Amino acid sequence: MSLRCCVSQLVCCCGSAACALCCSCCPKIKQSTSTRFMYAFFFILVTVLCCIMMSPTVAEKMNENIPFYGEICSHIQAGEKCSKLAGYSAVYRVCFGMACFFFIFFLLTLRINNSKSCRAYIHNGFWLFKFIFLVALCSGAFFIPDQDTFLEVWRYVGTAGGAIFLFIQLLLLVEFAHKWNKNWTSGTIHNKLWNAALALVTLIMYSVAVVALVLLSVFYTHRDGCMLNKIFLGLNGGLCLLVSMVAISPCVQKQHPHSGLLQSGIISCYVMYLTFSSLASKPLETILDATGKNITICIPSFSQGFTQDTTLVTALGTTILFGCVLYSCLTSTTRASSDALRGNLAPLETEVARCCFCCTPDGDVEIDESEPARGGQQVLYDEKKSTVYSYAYFHFVFILGSLYVMMTVTSWFHFNEADIENLFRSNWSTFWIKMVSCWVCILLYLWTLVAPLCCPNRQFVV
Repeated sequence: MSLRCCVSQLVCCCGSAACALCCSCCPKIKQSTSTRFMYAFFFILVTVLCCIMMSPTVAEKMNENIPFYGEICSHIQAGEKCSKLAGYSAVYRVCFGMACFFFIFFLLTLRINNSKSCRAYIHNGFWLFKFIFLVALCSGAFFIPDQDTFLEVWRYVGTAGGAIFLFIQLLLLVEFAHKWNKNWTSGTIHNKLWNAALALVTLIMYSVAVVALVLLSVFYTHRDGCMLNKIFLGLNGGLCLLVSMVAISPCVQKQHPHSGLLQSGIISCYVMYLTFSSLASKPLETILDATGKNITICIPSFSQGFTQDTTLVTALGTTILFGCVLYSCLTSTTRASSDALRGNLAPLETEVARCCFCCTPDGDVEIDESEPARGGQQVLYDEKKSTVYSYAYFHFVFILGSLYVMMTVTSWFHFNEADIENLFRSNWSTFWIKMVSCWVCILLYLWTLVAPLCCPNRQFVV
């Protein structure tokens, strides 16, 4: 069994077979899912590399512990102490290589409707060769001439692409909230216990949002200053209350019976997270105390003797960043989400509710389980008749995801002062981007509620 599994992994790396784990106890996996996870794995590897490049601690440890480190850096022409392999410049080049990788596959997979075509085989297999190709592109980016011009132009390209990806991410969050609520409310037809589940989760969501708003008001405001923080906390809290009232208003309920507080609770929690992240990223503000000494306010260190744990902020922000990017890249290519992004979603058919609502099949496809066992995890070839997602659009979203990671890791327009340890604090670029994201998220959700009232002859996301 293990020998057959090893042979199958070799075919996966060098041929068109789908990849699977060498463990037969693992649940079955679809070929389409396996392919997307492999591309996501490549994406994670490059993203982790970017984080390492932005870490001064890692660079110092390498210099201290690797023998002949300076001679090696000089031999590969990477500058003194490999300065060209660290910092925002290196991240720009690596992300340029990754974006080129997905752009080439975007062109290669245009208009593929049959998974049996030669181009589809390349998309779904040959992972070893694709990994070598990705490494070559990322490495080759360091030999681009005229560094200053390249970095300046690529920065503007990254800003545009990152903004588009952020917008797609917010659209998917709204679509996710609607999908969750509709899935669970459909279950109340068969089992009234789903009403209790809806009420419990909604209560938890609003409790988290309210507690977060209170804590932010306590730790990120001060009676003698922090006026900007006070304004934004009041504004964002009021907007969350507004969308909650709109969601249960009679006119909206008449058009959308499935609309409720669960969706607005999800949106409120995410808005509170973005508000926390933006306030944690705001540059420090100081005032004079009674003794004439400068003190720092608007951060937890001044309130009740609590010190802001920047490690926690960075870890939480990085985890949510990874989660949002992967969810956006993997989910936006499903048929339902692709329709939602085009604003073309009609009300979904009533279906049996399930706890794993985010793991629904990618369309009504016939799965053939007659493939011979090769050892390890069983692969279901669900694309024998047609593709279940758009290959080209999948790579396009990963292009935007590459640009978004590049700009986030390098602190957007504050690239000269950026490093991974200061990624989520003292940065006006990050502050305004996250604060504006709060408002865009609320506006998108509000639009899905009121748009059908303005245009009753059209069908929208509900």
